[in-house]
Amino acid sequence: MIRVLRASIAVIVIVASAGGVAGQSAVPEVAFDASADFLKLPADLYLGEAAGVATNSKGHLFVYTRTGNPTVGLGNSRLFSHGGSRLFEFDQNGAYVREIGQGLYAELVAQAVRVDAQDNVWIVDAGSNQVVKFGPDGRVQMILGRKPESISIRPATDDPTAPARGRGGLPGAGGDGDQFSRPSDVAWDAESNIFVADGLGSNSRIAKFDQNGRFLMSWGARGSDAGQLNAPRSLAIDANGNVYVADQGNKRIQVFDKAGTVKSQITNIGVPTALCISRGSHPYLYSAHTGDAYGMDDAAIYRIELDGRVVGKLGAAGKELKQFGLVNALDCRGDDRLFVGELANWRVQKLTLHAGPR
Repeated sequence: MIRVLRASIAVIVIVASAGGVAGQSAVPEVAFDASADFLKLPADLYLGEAAGVATNSKGHLFVYTRTGNPTVGLGNSRLFSHGGSRLFEFDQNGAYVREIGQGLYAELVAQAVRVDAQDNVWIVDAGSNQVVKFGPDGRVQMILGRKPESISIRPATDDPTAPARGRGGLPGAGGDGDQFSRPSDVAWDAESNIFVADGLGSNSRIAKFDQNGRFLMSWGARGSDAGQLNAPRSLAIDANGNVYVADQGNKRIQVFDKAGTVKSQITNIGVPTALCISRGSHPYLYSAHTGDAYGMDDAAIYRIELDGRVVGKLGAAGKELKQFGLVNALDCRGDDRLFVGELANWRVQKLTLHAGPR
């Protein structure tokens, strides 16, 4: 097992590459239309916080939402909890198709949903500390992580607020493998390697697994230096295998190669909470920004070239159409379409982007 923690001389490269972003003045507004009533739920179903949104190759939309009936049972010093989040599928027209994994042991606190190149659906659950892969038929294919159950009593000398320490005693580095602490996102490279952002709890790292779920390596530790992370919130991987990490606590996007070597950073994009990379001949990186705790004072979605240049901006904070409240998920499979999952507004917005800046 290998742990990679690399900040090295790439710090010099980072400062230079970020200069183009920092030197920009006003960011052009991108014209777009929005809809928030396109999903047709059955009469007895409701969306809660839309923590995850993702589309497959057919245009079907998957929404991982914090709603349901959470249940906790205590027996033999073990705490069992389930419910509290549900995974819904809608067709390309917004019609309800089905619920996937109803009552599943891992569905507790929805954090993200993603769809891979084979149309497998993956959920990331911050409550169960698990990443679950469903096949296109909705059956469970793989589980990463293990749900915490046992009740432990810490010694009086143990600080329960102290961050986890991995190899070398580095805070937030986590342990080798898939023992996650509130994971936040999942992504894949062209070789189907699996990358998991593990950073909303005591860890602050990116964990890498092969396509069969075998742990390969991880990188990162809590901090603000190059290569360090503070609450890595979202992931995106481009066609060249570069890994983009929404480093929320440090108000930046860090770019790594697939071995964990830091390459550059993108700043002046506010506080990044969700990422996606569009497909097609000219891919863009989209990054959602939320600048206050409730998402009602400062919010936007930035359009960014893959070299880090910010070239457009969409929307503002609020509760109306074209406004955003605590964006937690972005899907941009289509070149001119974004699906936006909001926590504060309990909804998914479908954005249709116009041809160029307004």
